[in-house]
Amino acid sequence: MSAVTTGAASAAARRRTPSGRVNLVPTIILGLGALYCVLPVVWIVIASTKTNDELFSTAPFTPSFHGGFVSNIEALFTYNDGIFARWALNSVIYAFGGAALSTVICGCAGYALGKYRFRGSVWTFRIIVAAVLLPQIMLAIPQFLMLAKVGLTNNYAAVILPQLVSPFAIYLCKIYSEASVSDDILEAARVDGGSEWRIFLSIGTRLMAPALVTVFLLQFIAIWNNFLLPFVMLNTDRLYPLTEGLYGLLIITGGQAAQYSIVIIGVLLSIVPLALLFLSLQRYWRVDLLSGGVKA
Repeated sequence: MSAVTTGAASAAARRRTPSGRVNLVPTIILGLGALYCVLPVVWIVIASTKTNDELFSTAPFTPSFHGGFVSNIEALFTYNDGIFARWALNSVIYAFGGAALSTVICGCAGYALGKYRFRGSVWTFRIIVAAVLLPQIMLAIPQFLMLAKVGLTNNYAAVILPQLVSPFAIYLCKIYSEASVSDDILEAARVDGGSEWRIFLSIGTRLMAPALVTVFLLQFIAIWNNFLLPFVMLNTDRLYPLTEGLYGLLIITGGQAAQYSIVIIGVLLSIVPLALLFLSLQRYWRVDLLSGGVKA
């Protein structure tokens, strides 16, 4: 009896071993990917605690406890009459204003393409899908030339207007509206006398909330981290966002270490709003794709 039990246990162990080995591979890959993403952030946090001298004289992942963090923040906010605060405010205006307007435009466009059929709707959607494959960096110079013709360069509109329409955001809203907004609900609302705009505002936007939040977050991050478009459109440092401002601050050093610690602490502070925004909006993704819809 014991031999049979031992043989059964060995067979079970052999069956579990291949499965365990297969599961180990993706775990290692995910772990390496996590390290690849986290290590630069950890280095920035640690480097922000060091002074200029300590930045190159100590080990990369060894923090400093000699007040370098506080002195770096003071130096950053006093540099050039506190222009860093101006850059941060500009980034908030560009990112929040552009993301909010883009969410409205792309949400309306995606809902219309997903729930209505009109002449040219199929080809319009095909063109949008094709535009998703077009690198946005190719559009910077044409957009600059177009806005320069109407005198809209070197101002806030020059950065916000080119980023209001996102082909991927429209595609996402279109697909999500088809899956989450039930035609039965819309038909019932029409029977009750609701106008199309009221149906969209009161029903469509609520059912599409996860998609709209996703669009807002993606657009906010894209505009916040955008460097090329402000670099092309702006030539006044008072209008710079954080990306261009910190780049200019680094270039001013001429390759010397004099301002490196200030740039590092500036990069760290520029990451904080994105982390807070993501953590505050992640609850909207805790619902399934058909949340709020009618299930068969």
